[in-house]
Amino acid sequence: MARFVNIAAGQLGPVARNETRTEVVGRLMTLMRQASCNGCDLIVYPELALTTFFPRWYMDDQAEIDAFFEREMPGPETQPLFDLARELGIGFCIGYAELTIESDVVRRHNTSILVDKSGAIISKYRKVHLPGHAEHEPWRRFQHLEKRYFQPGSGFGVVDAFGGIVGMAICNDRRWPETYRVMGLQGVEMVLIGYNTPVHNPPAPEHDDLSLFHNRLVMQAGAYQNGTWVVGVAKAGLEEGIDHIGGSCIVAPSGQIVAACTTKGDEIALARCDLDLCNSYKRTIFNFDIHRQPHAYELIVERRGRYTMADGLPVPSSR
Repeated sequence: MARFVNIAAGQLGPVARNETRTEVVGRLMTLMRQASCNGCDLIVYPELALTTFFPRWYMDDQAEIDAFFEREMPGPETQPLFDLARELGIGFCIGYAELTIESDVVRRHNTSILVDKSGAIISKYRKVHLPGHAEHEPWRRFQHLEKRYFQPGSGFGVVDAFGGIVGMAICNDRRWPETYRVMGLQGVEMVLIGYNTPVHNPPAPEHDDLSLFHNRLVMQAGAYQNGTWVVGVAKAGLEEGIDHIGGSCIVAPSGQIVAACTTKGDEIALARCDLDLCNSYKRTIFNFDIHRQPHAYELIVERRGRYTMADGLPVPSSR
């Protein structure tokens, strides 16, 4: 029996700093209703969907920073989204800033959750590849302070959901082949990715005209090389004076884009995803069990980069 999942990429336009959680959740609910009317099983929302992308601003008042974080999920302001999902019988994936206290230690993460059709959280992912910098760099027109405001997650897991094997990643994770490969080794059939990507890259402005191309390039390559669907969903448009690329799309295991948003506002892109299409790649050219040669890949886990070992020490001169 074929396994089909009807997906909506729930792109979100700009979120103002003074826009309340309740107002943003209302927008998300509108997209959810649209997805439901189109027979969708799952709607995917962007990274940090509940707030403006606050890491663009330098702040040193911890109370001001923590106002962007959720301490419970669902909470009073987000509960209506969960209630609507249960009422409509539709699942969703959403990104947000998470503050937790674990063993009396406060931790802050850039987080995504996967919610099933009953409104229950069935999986949580915390962003691994935090981009940007940790200290104020006043030469920039805007900052990218994820390394200041978040702690990295511990890894990439998958979950049996929606009739297949589903994993999550967030924004910068999509640029790293290891993201897809670790989930690919667990048999992933659909990777859900929310992102906030500015058009302008202050340290490398020569990349600006390639922003949308690079966005699609990495997701299409990750999909094809791991025989998986990839759903990439943006918060897009001019947010607090910073233009974001948009480009939300749904990518098949072939690497082809089968649906995409065409604006930079609130919008859904729809696709009927045949999870069995993954097998055409997982059982042939990318049959990992037959063709991969792990003994040849030792440097991937030994080293962080060309000059640094995985433990942070310099690469020995003899190597």
